[in-house]
Order: sequence, then structure tokens, then C-alpha cells
Amino acid sequence: MGTFIGHVYPGLFLIVYALYQAIVASKAVIFKDSLLDRSCHPRKEGRWARLWKISYGGLLKMVTGSILIAYEISCIKGGLILMNRELPPRFMYPKQWQHLTMFILLTLNGCVDVMSKNLLPRRCVLLEKCTLVLTFYVLLLLLMSHVQNSTGIELQTHCLLILVVFLLMLVLTIELWTPDTFHLLLIETFLFLMMGSWLIQAGFILYKPVTGYPWQDDDISDIMFITTFFCWHVMINASCLLGIYGISSLWYRRYCPSLKLMASKEAPHHKGSLYKLLQGVEQSEKEDQALLLSKSSS
Repeated sequence: MGTFIGHVYPGLFLIVYALYQAIVASKAVIFKDSLLDRSCHPRKEGRWARLWKISYGGLLKMVTGSILIAYEISCIKGGLILMNRELPPRFMYPKQWQHLTMFILLTLNGCVDVMSKNLLPRRCVLLEKCTLVLTFYVLLLLLMSHVQNSTGIELQTHCLLILVVFLLMLVLTIELWTPDTFHLLLIETFLFLMMGSWLIQAGFILYKPVTGYPWQDDDISDIMFITTFFCWHVMINASCLLGIYGISSLWYRRYCPSLKLMASKEAPHHKGSLYKLLQGVEQSEKEDQALLLSKSSS
């Protein structure tokens, strides 16, 4: 992960995962469904029906984690060894071992998702959430020790990443008690998107600057612009989530017959209520007119 590719690949994974989660959450809100599908995978609906119940997020975690593990091991010439053979022995490649631990946790988290959604007779949401929370607790600990020798631009970039991971850890912890809350899922999706886009940005800042010249650790303006770029990521990612919800709403309302049927069922109810209200107004007007006529005749 200590290379340009090592930052871009995890960032792309997080962005794809966040976009997928944003689409799923938008559909659940539009159709007023539960955010958690607790049903087991279908056994009597045919072979093709099972494809809709596959845990694509879990498979994405497993595949991406396995690829990143292989990439991290291949980057070390002579193999990723734990200790050398000198006396006294010393630990080797501390940052690479931290990266490897992160990727192993990602793969295991994907395995738990697939097992819960597709192998168990009933989905265990608490198991999925606990595994994800444990992953981010460990990730936060690793990142805190990862920046011990960092200074300047690298330290500022990683501190902002640690901030996102910390907030994401808090949201995931709260979701252990309220897993079916749309607002928390929206914040979680936004933080995943922020983490992914900022990892890609960090790759360009640390290894491939757009100007072709490295950033200067002793230049305060460079450090200030790191935070400015982070704020731009906040605005762009928030706009992206809003756009996904808007496009999903237009798409389902135009091409989904079940949503049209729901709207048509609600429309007569509103019309009937309006009709009853108008009848009540007309009846009261007639009574007032009859009262006035009786007074004038007397």
C-alpha cells in the first residue's frame, strides 16, 4: 500500500462499494422497504432467482481483499518475512505487515457477509455488523501507529484519513443497536465514499503530484491546501449521493410499474378525502343559507 497503486486500488474498491450501497439505500427509501433483508436465500424459486440474493458486497470484499493481499506480498523482493536471521533478530517490513493485516480483515469481512446472506438459513445482521465494526476498530489502531514517523504533507494527509475512519467507526458502532436507520446508513455511505476518494487523492499527493513536482513539507500553503482539497471532497461526495438518490427516484417512478401502482392506489384515497371535504363545505353553506332565509321571513 506504500505505492501509488496501493492507494488507488483500495480507494476504487471503497468508491464502488459506497456507490452500490447508495443505490440499494435509495431503492429501499423510494419503495419504503426495510433496509435489511432478513429473509433466507430462495430455495424453491428456481436457479436464476438465487442470483438476486447473492451478497455482491461480500463477494466484492473477498475478491478485492485477495487481490490486495497478493499485490502486497509481490511488492517485497525476496518475500514478506516477519523477522531476519541476525542476532538479535529484528522485525521486518512493519508497514507492509500492517497493510497485509488490513487486507486480511477485509477478506474475512467479505466471507462473513457471504456466509450470513447466502449460507445460513436466516441472515444474521448482528454478525455482519459486529465483524465490520471490529474491522474498523483494528484499522483505526493500525493507522494511529502507521503515522509515527510521518511529517508534513504525509502526516496531514493521513490525519484526515484517520478522522474519516474514526467517524465511520462511531457510526458503525451505533448501528449495532439501530441497524435499520436510513440516516445512519446515509452517513455510513458518505464516509465510505469519502474514505475511497481521499485514498485516491492521497496517492496522487504522495506519489504522483499533478504538477510533476513533489509537495513541500516546509511550505505552510501546501499543508493548508491539503485541508482545502479534503473539504472539496466533502462537497463533491455529498452532491454525488444526492444525485444518485434523485436519478434513482426518477428512474423507478418512470420505469417501475409497482411504484406507479402504489401512487395510483394513494391517489383515489386523496381524491376521496378531498371530495368528502368539499361535500362538508357545501352542506355547511346550505345550512347557513337556510338559517338566513328563516330569519328574513320572520
